[in-house]
Parts: sequence; structure tokens; C-alpha cells
Amino acid sequence: MVDMTENEFVRHIPCGNCGSSDGNSLYSDGHTYCFVCHNVTDGDQTIHNDKMQGQVYLTGSAERLQKRGISEKTNKFYQIHVDGNELKFPYHDESGMLQGIKTKTKKKDFRYAGVSTNTLFGQHRFPTTGKRIVVTEGELDAASCYEAMPSWPMVSLPHGAASAKKDIQKQIPLFQGYEEIVLFFDNDEAGIKAAEEAATVLPPGKTKIARLESYKDPSEALQANDSDAIRKAIWDAKPYRPDGIVEGKSLLSLVTTPTPPADHEYPFQGLNEKLHGVRYQELITITSGSGIGKSSFCRQIAAGFLDKGEKVGYLALEESNRRSALGLMSCALGKSLHLGEHEQSELEESFRLTMEHWNLFLFDGFGSYDPETIYSRIEYLACGLECRIVFLDHLSILLSGLEGDERRMLDKTMTKLRSLVERTGITLFLVSHLRRSNNDRTSHEEGGKVSLSQLRGSHSIAQLSDQVIALERDQQAETDKDITTIRIIKNRYSGETGFAGQIKYDLSTSRFTEHETTNSVFNPSTDF
Repeated sequence: MVDMTENEFVRHIPCGNCGSSDGNSLYSDGHTYCFVCHNVTDGDQTIHNDKMQGQVYLTGSAERLQKRGISEKTNKFYQIHVDGNELKFPYHDESGMLQGIKTKTKKKDFRYAGVSTNTLFGQHRFPTTGKRIVVTEGELDAASCYEAMPSWPMVSLPHGAASAKKDIQKQIPLFQGYEEIVLFFDNDEAGIKAAEEAATVLPPGKTKIARLESYKDPSEALQANDSDAIRKAIWDAKPYRPDGIVEGKSLLSLVTTPTPPADHEYPFQGLNEKLHGVRYQELITITSGSGIGKSSFCRQIAAGFLDKGEKVGYLALEESNRRSALGLMSCALGKSLHLGEHEQSELEESFRLTMEHWNLFLFDGFGSYDPETIYSRIEYLACGLECRIVFLDHLSILLSGLEGDERRMLDKTMTKLRSLVERTGITLFLVSHLRRSNNDRTSHEEGGKVSLSQLRGSHSIAQLSDQVIALERDQQAETDKDITTIRIIKNRYSGETGFAGQIKYDLSTSRFTEHETTNSVFNPSTDF
């Protein structure tokens, strides 16, 4: 029989004994140990962990921590090692590769060796989806919880309460896979505050906060041989609900302080006059016929936000990130970088003036995607990266790979997008196509007037949007075929709809400019 504790963990592998897909562990001398059936096989060769960085090695052995009440089995599971008077806590990346080791001395001093990782302690030992995951403040707390509730996912923060929110943000994709997230931090002022702050970036409705009544933390409870207290705290964890009830009498300052009507302005005066600017927590749909310029319109709006320092998420499902980036840079600088040939030095200078200082996050993908993937990426942009404005271009391609009734799929998709807006507080600009015009109506590509009933596939697009902005242009006109009419066909904020000005696209600058017109007078018979 080999001594497992003298070798490095390399990766998870299937177990030929019990059939587990990832419960078996391969070590650096070639031996394996299955944490499901506890089967051990001897190795006949040395496995080199070439992916391990920092040249760190786990020394000591996994053994029972008598005083802590943590068994040898639990320590082997987490690979917590005792090395003289020190405890060793290994940190792995998502694939299970050892990246670094945190060392704790008897004087409670900590040091870290190796390459830093964004993962939580113990994260690699559990699946990425499940019913419940518990997050503790320290490694021994996670092990104590696992001792009390074996097989349940128990992980810990890598840097304690001080960096809880930041460390939680880095693992939003992991938490999205669980039905319930329990924050089980220390029962002191710092732990309580950290749990409430971390809960704000986690999916609402899924997050709970656990409290111990008689102990500071799970480790202290286990040392007192009170596993029941740990289990009770987890089972009785309370759903996180932020404080939101205030007395009306306290609102004098709030209601009497002048506030701007919007969080941002549009780059076009006609839009600002009708919509009164852009506000957070709104879903704004942009629609038109094919080839009218929806994407160019979105890029110009986005570039304006980015130049003001706003964090922007941009998901263009029908174009590459290169084209999206060059298009945004073109709008910002007023030159068509995405057209023709340009010297590398010119592109580098343009990048330095724009992308280098922008807070822009793009979706690295092209084509059709599972809508659930897009929902999770938008939520990550909002909660993990703190983007307040997100563009999704466009709705139809999001559903192009799915089978089933289009109307029903659109209803479901719009409901989820609306829910994301409400939960996260973002502004979502959504590009949507129109249905083809009836035979007796002018086509949208020939300048036909847009109405809400023409939104493709579902009334839910109109119902769940706060504003709907339509672009109209006659591509076949003999003159002024580059002039686009902006029409507001829904405005939940003020109710003002109708003609909102005309804009003219300049191919050389990749920008729209407002076009002077005499048609801007409000007409109640047509504009409402």
C-alpha cells in the first residue's frame, strides 16, 4: 500500500471500481485513491504535473486534528496537511491542478506560496451544479461543516471576510449552477457585514445567510462537539433580503433634493426630448427593418457611454469581437477603422485612445447560443463585473438554434430578460427584428412606418420593454436614402411617442448626425 500523503495530487479521473466519473484522484507517483469507494491502486510510474505553476509542493500528511474534531478522512478529502507545527491548505484551479498553498502557524500567522487563483478553497472537490453550496469564512470552517454534513459542498473564502464580496464576484458562474447559496461567516461584526455585502452580488432569491447562536464560527462549534449546531444553522439559514422599509417621515432630504431626470443622455437631442434620457433598470428595444442600421445605432450609443467611463457589456451575436471593437472605436474617433486598409500604427494609436481606457466587456462568441448561456453571461456582466449598461444584438439569433413555437420561446426569453433587468438594475438595450409588412403596406426597407404590432413573433417584446425605438429609412429612395427617421412607439416613462427626429449616417465617420427637419412638430393625431 502506498502512502498517499507523500505525493502531489494531479487530477480527477474516473474510478474503474465504483464507476464514479470524477471521484477518483491520480497522484504524482501514479497511484490512485477514490474518495467515493475508497479504492486504492498502486502506481508504477511518476506523473509529472507540468501544469502546476509556482513549483509548490504539499508537504506533511493528512491526519486527524484531535482538538479541532476534524477526522483524517475529511482532511484527506480537502488535502489539509499537518507539517510540524503548521497547517497546509492547498488551492487548486477549476481543473484540479495545484496552484498554491496557504500555511497557518500556531500563532495564526498566514503565508501563501505559489500562483494566486480566483477559486475558493475546496471548490475543485465538488460539482459545478447542485442543490446547495455553503461558503464559510475560513478553510477549517469549511472542513468543520463537511465533518458535520459529509458530501455536501462546503467551500471557504481564500482571504477571509475582508475580501468576501470581491472573491464571491469572481465565482458568479459557479454559484449560478446551485439552487441555494448559504453564506456561513463568523458570528461577529466583520462576518455579519461581509455576508450582507457578498449577498448583494449573488443571484437574488437563491442566497441565504446562516448564523450560529452560541459559537463564533463552525470550527468553534465542532470543537465543542456540537455538530447539531452546525447542521441547524445551515438548515435554518434565512433568505437574504436587504433592508428596504423606511419611515416616510425620514424622506424629507430625499424628496426635496433635486435630481437629474436621467442617468445618461442619448447622443441625439430628439431622443432626449421624447425619452428624457437613459435610466438604469430599463429595457430598451431597438427595432427596424433589415439593413436600416440598428447595430450602427447601438454602437454609437455604446461608444458615448464608454467615453464617459461607464462599464458596458456588449453581446453582438452576429458579428466577431474584432468587428464590434473596430465599430465602437470608429464611432468614438469618427473614422471608419472597420472599412478598408489601415496601418498597424494607426490601429494601435486608435486602440490607445479608446479600448485601452474603456470599461468594455465583450462576449467571445458568434452565432446562435443556448439562451440560458446568454442569461448567465448577462448576469455575470451585471453582478460579477458591475456593468450598468448591456447591449444584446440581437434577439432573433438568440433563438435561432432552438426548436419549438417561436411565440412561446420569445415570451419565455423576454420574461427572463425583464427579470434580469429588474434583479440587477442594469439598462439593457435589446435589438429586435420586425415582421415583414403586409402586401398592402410599404415595406420597412422602403421607409414604411413602424408600429408595435409589427415586432416579430411576440407581443411580450412590446409589453415588457420600457421603451421601443424604431428606425425607418427608405433604402430605395432616389435622394436622402441615408436619412433615418427615429420613431418612439412605446415610452413607459412619460408616455410621449411618435416622431423623434431624423439622423444621417456618414460612412466616412461611422457616425449618425442629427438632420434638420421641419417634421418635428408634435402631432397628437399621429404621435400618440
